[in-house]
Parts: sequence; C-alpha cells; structure tokens
Amino acid sequence: MKYIKITFLAISMLWIGACTDLSESPYDLITEDQLAANPAFQAALTAPVYTRLTDVLYGWHGFFDLQEECSDVIVTPARPNGWVDGGTYRALHAHTWNAFQSQPNSLWNRTYGALNILNGAILNNKRGGNDQTVSELRALRTLYYYFLLDNFGNVPIVTEADVEAGNRTPQQQTRAEVFNFIESELKTVMPDLATEKVYGRMNRWAAKMILAKIYLNAEVYLGTPRWNDAISEVDDIIQSGLFQLEPNYHRNFITENENSTEQIFSVIYDERRAGWFHYHWKTLHPASAATYNLGTSPWGGSCGIPQFIDTYDQDDDRRNIWISGPQFSSTGAPVFNSMDPNLRTVQLDYQNVLGSVDGTKEFEGYRVGKYEIKVGTIGPLSNDVPLFRYADALMIKAECLLRTGRAAEAAAIVTQVRQRSFPNNPEKATVTGAELMQGSRYNYGTYKDGEVIAPEGGNDIPFGRFLDELGYEFAAEFHRRQDLIRFGVFTRKSWLSHVPNGNHRTIFAIPQSAMDANPNLRQNPGY
Repeated sequence: MKYIKITFLAISMLWIGACTDLSESPYDLITEDQLAANPAFQAALTAPVYTRLTDVLYGWHGFFDLQEECSDVIVTPARPNGWVDGGTYRALHAHTWNAFQSQPNSLWNRTYGALNILNGAILNNKRGGNDQTVSELRALRTLYYYFLLDNFGNVPIVTEADVEAGNRTPQQQTRAEVFNFIESELKTVMPDLATEKVYGRMNRWAAKMILAKIYLNAEVYLGTPRWNDAISEVDDIIQSGLFQLEPNYHRNFITENENSTEQIFSVIYDERRAGWFHYHWKTLHPASAATYNLGTSPWGGSCGIPQFIDTYDQDDDRRNIWISGPQFSSTGAPVFNSMDPNLRTVQLDYQNVLGSVDGTKEFEGYRVGKYEIKVGTIGPLSNDVPLFRYADALMIKAECLLRTGRAAEAAAIVTQVRQRSFPNNPEKATVTGAELMQGSRYNYGTYKDGEVIAPEGGNDIPFGRFLDELGYEFAAEFHRRQDLIRFGVFTRKSWLSHVPNGNHRTIFAIPQSAMDANPNLRQNPGY
C-alpha cells in the first residue's frame, strides 16, 4: 500500500507541475520508465527501507527484547504496580515461547514488511538504471535476511522477481540456502558499494560486517566453522583506517552520537521525526521521570540480572552503563518508591538483587543506562543506535584468533578494547591468552532473593572468559542471545528463574500467522 501511495504521490506532483501549461501535451501518460528514472521518486522509495530499521530494533516488542530478554543479562520481571504483560517477558526469560509469541512475530512481520518495500525499490531502481543504488539496496536486503537467518533459520527468500511476478506464497529455504544467498549477494555487490563513510547508509564496510557476522556464526548455522573468513572481512575494515575506538566508551551512546569515530553502521533515531527509541521508558522506575525531567512516566521496568552484574571488575568503567543506588530528581531532591504503598516514604534505591522473574520489589535490579537519557526528553530518545561498531570488528577478529590457536594475538586485541575502560587502574586492562581460555566468571544456576540456590558455575565454558568480555563490551546491544548460542550456553545453563528447555530454542518458532498465510512454510523442529 505504501508503494502505491508513493507512486500516486509522485504522479500527482508531476501532474500539478504541468497545470500551468495549457498547451496540449499528454501529461496524463507518465510511463513506468519515466517514474523509475525520476530522482525524487527513487528517494521516496529508498528512504523507508532505512527508516523501517528503527521499528525493527526498538518498536514495541522489538529486536531488543528478542535478543536480550531471553539471555542471562537482562530481564523484565513482574513488578508490584499490577501491570500485566500477558506473560510475554516471562516466556522469553524461561524459554517457553511458542508460535504465538509477540516478539518473534514482530521481527518476522516487520522484516518481511521492510523487504516488500526494499524489493520494490530495487525493482524500480533497476528500471531507472541506477546500478549503484541497486547494489546498496541489495546489500541492505542481506541485513534483513541476516536477522531472519539468525533467529528463524529456515525462511522464504523473497526478491524483486517475486514482487514483479506477484508471488505471495514463496517457497521456504533451508538455513544453509539463506546463508548462501546472503554470502552470494554481498560478494556480488561488494565492488559497487561506497568505500567512504556514509552515515546511516549501507556501504562496503557495513556489508563486510554482515559477512563477518555470518562467518563468525557459521558453525551454528551450517555445522562448519569459518573463522578465517571472518578474520579476512574484519581485517579489511581494520586496514581501511576509517574507524577507531572512541577514547571514552560512553561517547558511542550519547544523544548526539552521529560523529562517533567508532560507528560502522548506525540506525538513525530522532525524537521528533524518526523511530520510537523507548528503552528509558522500558527500564526506569516511574519516579525516575523526575531525575531526567521526562515528559512521560516510565513503566517499571527491565533490569540487569545480578549474576551478570556481579562478574564485573569494580574498576571497569563499562559497569557504569547500569543505573544504581539512591535516586534523586534533577534538582537534587530524593525521589521515592511509588508502587508499594508501604514504601512511598522510602527513597528509591536501585539495588543489585532480584526476587525472581515472577515477583520483585520496585527498587530491585540495576536499570539499563547505556544510552544517555537526555534531561528534558518529552518522548522517545534521539540517540542513534550503532548496530555495527569498530569494537565489534576487533572482537570478531580476537574471537576467531582465539578459536584457531592464536590466543596471545587475541589477548592483545582484547587488551586494546579494554584499555579505555580502566582509566583509574590501567594495568587491569591487560589480559593474557591463558586468561581468555579460562571459564566464565558468571555464577550460573537458578537464583532467588539474592542467592544462587542451585549453583552451576561457568568454569566449564570453553573460552568463557572471552564470553565475559563480550558481555561487558556489548551488553544491551542485541548481542547476547547470539553469543550465548555460539558459546554453547544458551540451552545448557540456568540463570535467575531460567532453566534449560530444549536445544531447539536456538531458533524461534515461525509465527503461526505466517504459517496460516503461506502453505509452503513448515514449522521449525521442536515447535
């Protein structure tokens, strides 16, 4: 429908421009080729394929929920304000989701909705002879298929040919076929992609990050590792000299972060014009509105799992992404609990303890403060979201080196990434290859009311110390689910109220609504 509306708008604009000329000319006969060659028309078709990413990542029940809430880092437990979520967050935490779960449904519908627009834009740019734009859009299309590959595995591949043919029931492809499609598309268009920085747009370096990601996870997707291929892709990014680590870790996430030297590909948000970046509402207690002079009240909310928080070195500056301790208004006055009538005279004090996913006190759990919450924000936030940043490229290389027996080289890279985060105790930034090969510091096991009641530990996790580093660097950045799967933790370990619930949980159920609409789809095993 949007495609039709844009086409109608473009035709209308051309018709209005002709109304001042009374000579007889067939202005009502605008050919498809003329539209395809019109730059304004192409811009109107291209813009939505990027803006749709804002909804994919942070729309209601979006990608953030799907990647983080089922992990060992973040949880949205029940709170005493009586707000009911229908059990959706508990299902993510407990790994009990099914084909009706909201978050996987949202990813599927939003991604294929974006692909419909994207394929239409590719088709029309082909007709207009805009080859470089076609290559850019084909590369962007692989990003959406990377999301589908990672989360669902076996999905239909829909291209501009399906749009042209009006095909509404495409065939389902295997995970290997989706992997091969992404790899082939990116290798085909790579020479045509821009090599300069193009903020918020797909270029060669963003495309190489997609390739590096699928190679990094190839053993999960295909059963065969491709560590050296991942190294090759990120080496090109590193050797380009276009990116560098921000001296201050937190500058990647400030409100005006578009000038960050570290961002390879970012999704652009603006509180007035683009996207619904709402994580401050999702995580903060309602009383914290006074801390930031927010125009609306937060919901309750999401927090860090204490078992993960406890693994940080106290001198690691990355620990400060978590909002903790006594809370004050913007004027310095204490703010108070408000959910439990018995606590309304007690100052709100975020504490690193939780009851369980089924019940917590309103002050329990450190809140997510990774992105700067601008004082005076009326609605959503304006911070851009770095989907791929330079630290990610470096850590991909480090992991692949570690897994191929080059632990000392891996440790040098991890040390490089850590150095900015230990300003008060710089010697702590150094790690060794032997340390990275150790188990995890995470005290896995079921947890209740501040105590691990069935300890499992993390010493048995190969390269667990490196997994810890990924957690510190990329907490709340859509990483954790994928990392836990790759390190064999996701379906094997317990945390908070979660216990393992089947190896099939490494991919989600295909939404029942999609199955009902397309008889060619078959449900993923285990669902």
